[in-house]
Amino acid sequence: MKKTVFGSVFLFLFSIALDAGAQDKSLPTIPGVNVKSMDGSSFNTEDLENDGKPIILSFWATWCKPCILELNAIADVYTDWQEETGVKLVAMSIDDTRTSSMVGPMVNGKGWDYEVYLDPNGDFKRAMNVNLVPHTFLLNGNKQIVSQHTTFAPGDEEDLFEKVKKVAGGGTPQE
Repeated sequence: MKKTVFGSVFLFLFSIALDAGAQDKSLPTIPGVNVKSMDGSSFNTEDLENDGKPIILSFWATWCKPCILELNAIADVYTDWQEETGVKLVAMSIDDTRTSSMVGPMVNGKGWDYEVYLDPNGDFKRAMNVNLVPHTFLLNGNKQIVSQHTTFAPGDEEDLFEKVKKVAGGGTPQE
């Protein structure tokens, strides 16, 4: 009887430990909202994927100078970041219908090698409680939000990369 109870307790605790390691239920995940891809097709944000590796989700606009500075600063080191951590950057434009036609030419002109989506109605922006741009989120391999920041100053990309490395290694940005 004692062995059965001990075995049951052990299995119960082991399953809790496995579940806790798989995903921290207290961390928020990104909501599923339909946005537009650069070719105009619909894309649901729940389908963002990076094979269990970190994702940087950057809300930006063509008229936002700090946004452009941040995305340019990351573009200069993005290949190295990808090689070291496997991180993927998703640039979510909040340009409305008046300015969204400038997104493609700007992305191409800057040579940004990011996945770029359009949120012209602001549905995803509202769902993520984004009030000003740039607003950058760091997601872990389970697509949970582990860090976020607004605004940009030169050097902030280095702080972001330190967090990415911690998350890629299975830790949290606060460690």
